[in-house]
Amino acid sequence: MNAAIIFGLLLALMLTGMPISISLGLTVLSFLFTMTQVPLESVALKLFTGIEKFEIMAIPFFILAGNFLTHGGVAKRMINFATSMVGHWYGGLGLAGVLACALFAAVSGSSPATVVAIGSILLPAMVRAGFPNKFGAGIVTTAGALGILIPPSIVMVMYSVATNTSVGALFMAGVVPGLALAATLGGVTWYRARKFNYPRQPKASVAERMKAFKESVWGLLLIVVVMGGIYTGMFTPTEAAAMSAMYAFFVAVFVYRDMPLKDVPKVLLNSANMSAMLLYIITNAVLFSFIMTNENIPQALAEWMLGNGLGMIAFLLAVNVLLLLAGNFMEPSSIVLIFAPILFPVAMKLGIDPVHFGIIMVVNMEVGMCHPPVGLNLYVASGITKMGITELTVAVWPWLLSMLVFLGLVTYWPGLSLWFPRMLGMIS
Repeated sequence: MNAAIIFGLLLALMLTGMPISISLGLTVLSFLFTMTQVPLESVALKLFTGIEKFEIMAIPFFILAGNFLTHGGVAKRMINFATSMVGHWYGGLGLAGVLACALFAAVSGSSPATVVAIGSILLPAMVRAGFPNKFGAGIVTTAGALGILIPPSIVMVMYSVATNTSVGALFMAGVVPGLALAATLGGVTWYRARKFNYPRQPKASVAERMKAFKESVWGLLLIVVVMGGIYTGMFTPTEAAAMSAMYAFFVAVFVYRDMPLKDVPKVLLNSANMSAMLLYIITNAVLFSFIMTNENIPQALAEWMLGNGLGMIAFLLAVNVLLLLAGNFMEPSSIVLIFAPILFPVAMKLGIDPVHFGIIMVVNMEVGMCHPPVGLNLYVASGITKMGITELTVAVWPWLLSMLVFLGLVTYWPGLSLWFPRMLGMIS
């Protein structure tokens, strides 16, 4: 009964058009004041202890690094490098877009940042080369979603905060699925380009490839700094985030010199705004999960499922359906922070690995970012392509279907996510 009241109230507030964070906060406060005897001191204490986590510090740093890279010419050089490698294949510029999105995802940690950085440069080039606008829009919208699966990933940090799972293990678990999804999206791109006989680029010489690599190497080195530093134990994921922000600033301002020093305060301010928004959502979501736990809702759900004989397969299917439906109305950070504390205890009782469950949630978020009505990537791509959301949704379908198939594969094949962190000895 209490669960119905809480979710009914949350849904009603969200349907008024109120931001998720405020809806969460009002739901919690309304319920606390009218339906429970919880002392307000414990709520205030939970508010502070809930966000007093070292991992949360990674979020502002990854956002800052992504903003420096987006404004600092790194994306342009990555596209040139990707085009020199695969431009001569069918749909070469499209394939270069998928490869560039995968590379940029490995340094930015954010899907919208990947769509903006790669899309704003690649899409005009594709139209000039003779590709239909829809083809390029479909590629960039879906490949941009790699930003939250290929580590580092802000959404993975959110999941870690909500469930106390190791961020390092999550990052490493995202590597193989991230590369596999990039290959899947590349396969769809190649097949459609071949089918419709889209243009191909002239094959780049070895010298041209080397030149493109040399120009992009400073951006690519960031992948080595972050992943290598975490894997070798040189620094924690949070310290890696701080390192990536400093490195991105150095590359954008002093190496590539695409960003004058006078623009730095503006980037810092934008990053601070975005970080504040996310931290506000986290704070309210912490309170929401406190109410859930206090009312024993996750435990009741687990007991109900186990009592009705619902096993791991049925539970994971229900999780996917629930998260895909949530993706229709909410953005990834909110979904993870609201649903992870509820679903995680059930997953643990069914013997699902916490790292594997995290990757399932992240892939669901990726699909949610690419379909209407609230797909974040759709809105960002719409701004770049000047296409309507309906038109863009039609353009995205072939890639979105392949992502749904991939979601099924990730869900029921734990080895795809867990093989790499196990090999590195990060999980047993």
